[in-house]
Amino acid sequence: MKLSFIGLGVMGYPMAGFLAKAGYHVTVFNRTESKAKKWCEEFNGVFAISPLEAAKNADIIFTCVGNDDDVRQVILGPNGAIHGLKKNAIIVDHTTASSVLAEDLDNNITNAEGFFLDAPLSGGQAGAESGQLTIMVGGEESTFSEASPVMNSYAKACTLIGGVGSGQKAKMVNQICIAGLVQGLAEGLHFAKREKLDIKAVINAISKGAAQSWQMENRWQTMIDDEFEFGFAVEWMRKDLEIALDEANRVDANIKVTALVNEYYKEVESLGGKRFDTSSLIKRLEP
Repeated sequence: MKLSFIGLGVMGYPMAGFLAKAGYHVTVFNRTESKAKKWCEEFNGVFAISPLEAAKNADIIFTCVGNDDDVRQVILGPNGAIHGLKKNAIIVDHTTASSVLAEDLDNNITNAEGFFLDAPLSGGQAGAESGQLTIMVGGEESTFSEASPVMNSYAKACTLIGGVGSGQKAKMVNQICIAGLVQGLAEGLHFAKREKLDIKAVINAISKGAAQSWQMENRWQTMIDDEFEFGFAVEWMRKDLEIALDEANRVDANIKVTALVNEYYKEVESLGGKRFDTSSLIKRLEP
């Protein structure tokens, strides 16, 4: 099976690497050519000068870029992957983007005699580097069945949610849940500090009960140590929350807490924290 991977950022670079390690023939494209050439040297891959060239002869084309506009460019643009798509090939978009875009891509790719899956990710850079990502997928079951064994090269869980766009909507649920959870954790740790409690003892106690979460177990120490130069960036979270808020307006869903936390992230950005980890919500509570 021949694969192509478009977008070698902090997520895409290691993900494409896992495909190569699994024995697949991988062609890559990245807007910064030097990064693509470095990847090819490291993983013995093939360099393409455009998404169109990367897509030629590929059975599955993976994309993992920044936002809706980037996805449109690399798939539907003048040198986009769709123009090199062979019949019955699959395009899998791992970008966190809008469900409206997913539906538009599906229509265009279907007209080009291909298949499409929207497949946003959870697990961040650490998950990509360890091959332990969670993937939420929208599309046809037959297409998913063909692509999922390949995606399992870098995933610990790959789940078909429903039709096209469902993967993006599930990712919105994921980000909505995380936003409220991290704000609650930030306030809890801030309260514990003001009460002069032994925070390690508190976490050891409450993380064994109903308050337990991945964020608590993996972020409490760095939060109280004021360390945020790592992880999933605030500006990326804000992009994801804006997508969720737009979708909520479209379907008349009440996610007021999410809207409030999005405003809190704006405050963190104003403190110079665009690239801080999302756990930096606690910074706006501390003097």
